[in-house]
Amino acid sequence: MTARSDGTDWLALAREVLDIEIEGLRAVSGQLGGGFVRALTAMAECRGRVVITGIGKSGLVGRKIAATLSSTGTPAFFLHPVEGAHGDMGMIREEDVVLALSNSGGSDEVNAIIPTLRTLGATVIAMTGNTASAMAQLADITIEVHVPREACRMGLAPTSSTTAHLAVGDALAVCLMEWKSFGKEDFRKYHPGGSLGQRLAMCVDQLMHTDSLPVVDDGATVGRAVDVLNSGGLGLVAIIDGGERLLGVFTDGDVRRLVCAGGLDMDRPVARVMTASPRRAVAGESSAHVLDVMEQHQITVLPVVSEDGRLAGMVHLHDLLGKGALRFSGTAGRIAEPAGRS
Repeated sequence: MTARSDGTDWLALAREVLDIEIEGLRAVSGQLGGGFVRALTAMAECRGRVVITGIGKSGLVGRKIAATLSSTGTPAFFLHPVEGAHGDMGMIREEDVVLALSNSGGSDEVNAIIPTLRTLGATVIAMTGNTASAMAQLADITIEVHVPREACRMGLAPTSSTTAHLAVGDALAVCLMEWKSFGKEDFRKYHPGGSLGQRLAMCVDQLMHTDSLPVVDDGATVGRAVDVLNSGGLGLVAIIDGGERLLGVFTDGDVRRLVCAGGLDMDRPVARVMTASPRRAVAGESSAHVLDVMEQHQITVLPVVSEDGRLAGMVHLHDLLGKGALRFSGTAGRIAEPAGRS
């Protein structure tokens, strides 16, 4: 590929790109109908969180939509479909609404997880340019976002289509703000000056969860650990000894790997299949340091221990970023008792 200096009218080309993208937005505006209203209603009445998923350029758009929703009063987060297929769907609850993005509607990675998302009880909304696609057929609700053409002259690079998806995401966010009467005071609450910096300057034990933690002792079976994992809502269960010192963790991903290997024995001691000596945070560490560790190692939930190694709590990535509170399904006000204790 060589650079061109042949007198091309670059301003004319740039304006052509913008005109094509404006043309796409006008087309999508005319397509909005009942699907958009049904999707908006599902998101407004959602008792859980709005989960955005997509891959490639659609995934990047999805991350922005999730950020916009979260900052305007609708708790949301992005779920990478590949990570979802490898254990992260343990974060999905039946009260959640999932917004899946794909221009073609043929994204294998996204379509592969939609049946499981629906089995978990989540409502699935497809935002796609192809209402006859597999994604549209798999979803509960479809928003049509079809542009006449891409701004790329080869028609290959996602340009008009990603702009349209982003704009419809903004339309959903603004409509939700109106639905929820989200005003200036609410906006200030979600956008205090330097709030993220202030949050990350706090100690991790100021942000961690301590109530109803998903915990079993080292004598528990895999079956008991799976029960606690299922009810814990974090996708992870901690294994502790008699002194409540952290020995290991057992995750949704571990369950999946055991199933795939044909080794899921519910009567087997969980201590034999757990991840021993897992990464952990120490109470008193800065949240900024803990966030660096979690991002570096792609960890969503991290146990927090005291100086003597006793389990003190658990911190979720969204707790550090201020993305909204997580709800536990166990009894509030205490650490869940390990199996076998009275």
